[in-house]
Amino acid sequence: MKAIKIIILAVIFGAIAGALASFIILNFKTTNQLIKDFYLTENAVHVSPHSIRKAMDTGDKNFILVDLRSGQEYEKEHIIGAISIPAYKDPDTSAYGDVERIVGEFSKLPKDKDIIVYCYSIPCMTGRKIGKMLAEHGIYVKHLGIGWNEWKYYWNLWNHEHEWNATKVQDYTWSGKEPGTPKIKINSQACPIQGSFGC
Repeated sequence: MKAIKIIILAVIFGAIAGALASFIILNFKTTNQLIKDFYLTENAVHVSPHSIRKAMDTGDKNFILVDLRSGQEYEKEHIIGAISIPAYKDPDTSAYGDVERIVGEFSKLPKDKDIIVYCYSIPCMTGRKIGKMLAEHGIYVKHLGIGWNEWKYYWNLWNHEHEWNATKVQDYTWSGKEPGTPKIKINSQACPIQGSFGC
């Protein structure tokens, strides 16, 4: 009887040890795997402002840019062509709790276009929080690599030096309730590099 108990305990502990070892082996990632996953995610989620400016200049309509700031801030000024789905009730009050409205508005957008969100600035978490909220509801959005502040007030920070005098931020902003329409620029210098290493 004692031998049977020992065998049963050995089988149970062996199964537990085997399951634990399998879990560790299957879920352990090396540093190199983590780095690879990071860059795959970054490239899947982040969109270069250069590529957006190039798309505006060429009339590309394969994306929808969404401004997450308050409606008041959107009406004052926004990136030209962007629509407003506010994640803020006013400049000082978030509307993150208004999940049904936000998810409902995003669910109405075309499924055949990239949806790209932006908020106040690069470190602003609004786009990330809304992106997480939407992903939990089966809606997947991309994130503009900069926010409104960098687009409007730090134009030279993210544009190439040869573009500083050739472009004006005023050509890429709009005021009012409507998105505005970017002007086609035949000789655009935005993102001139072609192929997989372009903007």
